[in-house]
Order: sequence, then structure tokens, then C-alpha cells
Amino acid sequence: MSNPSRDARAVIVGAGVVGLACAVELLDRGVSVALHERASSIGGRACSWFAGGMLAPWCEGESAEEPVVRLGQEAAAWWERQTGEVTRQGTLVVAPSRDQPELRRFGQRTDHFEEVDGEAIARLEPDLAGRFSRGLFFAGEAHLDPRRALAALAAKVLAQGGAIHLGSAVEPAELDAETILDCRGLAACEVLPRLRGVRGEMLILKSDEIRLARPVRLLHPRIPLYVVPRADGHFMVGATMIEGGARNRISARSMLELLGAAYALHPAFAEAEIVETGTDARPAFPDNLPRLVRKGRVLHVNGLYRHGFLLSPAMARMAADAVLDPLAKPEMLHDLAA
Repeated sequence: MSNPSRDARAVIVGAGVVGLACAVELLDRGVSVALHERASSIGGRACSWFAGGMLAPWCEGESAEEPVVRLGQEAAAWWERQTGEVTRQGTLVVAPSRDQPELRRFGQRTDHFEEVDGEAIARLEPDLAGRFSRGLFFAGEAHLDPRRALAALAAKVLAQGGAIHLGSAVEPAELDAETILDCRGLAACEVLPRLRGVRGEMLILKSDEIRLARPVRLLHPRIPLYVVPRADGHFMVGATMIEGGARNRISARSMLELLGAAYALHPAFAEAEIVETGTDARPAFPDNLPRLVRKGRVLHVNGLYRHGFLLSPAMARMAADAVLDPLAKPEMLHDLAA
């Protein structure tokens, strides 16, 4: 999958969401780009492929640091401009009656929402009518289908004269290029020793008995759940954050918890078809904030944790600034000895 119409000034290793976002941002600024991806397809059944696609900066503020909320506010407009793959219907947060303290706590830790009662919830999501008496509605948030968005970014890279080399397992240190961006995620842990893996697990369910217009977060003291609608009656169900562990299998406990929480949101999910399960380890630094790390000719763009689609636009903007102006000091940039 390549279209090498011009010599590459910047070489990017890793064509997940942040690698593709960096490529598009650099191409938009007139920098020629070549991407190398070890997988044989875009997404490669890795973190970006299994993402929820929620562009929800204010909801993430419940547990994330301030830069995630602030930088994440760039995401929806960027994805809309670059791919057109954005649905702006907000986010609905609800909790069972027994877990109303969780809803209050969520509201105390976030902003940019309105409190909604049962009637308002029914207007927003008719299929949830009568199921929840209170909720929080974040009208300014959005979501997208990650797989469609990744394909759209890859197509844009090619259309703008960039090159994408699939099945190319190169190491950044092996490359001879003016600028190298390492966007390999957890595969870069040998050169970024503070990087760790946090496993995320997800399901895709199919049901013709329920319709949702927007992501719905169901609060629970132990495993908060989100359900994100996709096309043709498909729903992405996710939530788990497990330190370390196997990257390529979902645990029985997580499967039970995700299915049980989906059933708690709506009993129709009991009859849903399990279309797919997925798991991979998200790359994270100790504070769960992303980094640009410059080591010689290599600029590492990493540590996006569970915020890949939310923070890739801001990280790509800052990476492009650092590429075009070596004296630039983007907010998330750290310089290390080569």
C-alpha cells in the first residue's frame, strides 16, 4: 500500500492512530512523509483497532489529568476536518439507583454537562426510557468509528503523496532520514524504559432490539462501562484497565463483567450476538500522560494510554511543530540524550 511520489523527509514508524495523525499533520504543512507499519493492514488488530472512538474530553476529566481535558478539546474538530467521520451527539452518563453516589461523584469531578432526569433521558435515548431516573449529559462531546477513521486517514496520506509500507518491521535506529518519528506504542519500551502496558479489553455486540444515538457510560463502583453505537446494530462495549498481563486474550472475568454491565444498561443485550472480542496493551507513562521524547534524530510520540483518538490530534500538532522548528518547545516535549 504505497504511493511514493516524492522523497520522504520525515519517516514515521508505526501506522496506528498517532502515526497516521502525525503523517497527515506533516503532509498538511508540506512535509513529505513515508510510514512503515509492521502489520499487514492498517490498524493491525492492535490498540487503535480496538478503541472506543469516544471524543469525550470532559468525561475523561473524571479520572484524567488536566492536559487530557484541555488538549482533547481539539479532537472533534480535527477529526471532522480530516475525515468527516465524527458524530456530534454528546455523551450520556447514567447509573443504577443503587449507584447514584457514583453519579454524584462523577459530576463533582467533571464539567460542561447538564443534569437530566428520567424524562430527559427518554428523549435522548428512547430505548432507555424508564430505566434510569437521573443522568449527566455532555452535549459538547462526540464519537467516531475508529476503523473507518483509520482508513480515512490512510487514504488521505496516499492522496497527498505520502507512502505507506505495510509489513515493514523496521527499527527507527536503522533508518537514514532527516527526521524519524517513532509511533510504535508499547513496542518502543526498550528505548523508553518508563513506558508500561495497560491492557484494555472490549467486545463488539450486535443487536436489532436496541438503538442508541450516542455513547452511554454506565457507572459502577468497580467497572465503569461504556457502550458506543456503530453502524448496522453493532455496539462496542469496553472499560477494562488491567496493568500488564497477556495482550492477546480476554479474561473470563472481564467477559462476564462487560456482558453483565451491558445487560444492566438494557436487558436486550442478553440476546445480542457476540461478534468480536479484542484486547491489547495500551502504552502509558507513570502519570498516564503522553510524551514527545526527542533523542537525537528520533522524535518519540508515545504514552497516549486510553486516549489515542482523543489526544492524537494535539500530539500530532505538537510533533509537527517540533519537526519544523527544532527550537520549538511544545508542551509535551522532553529532550533526552541520544
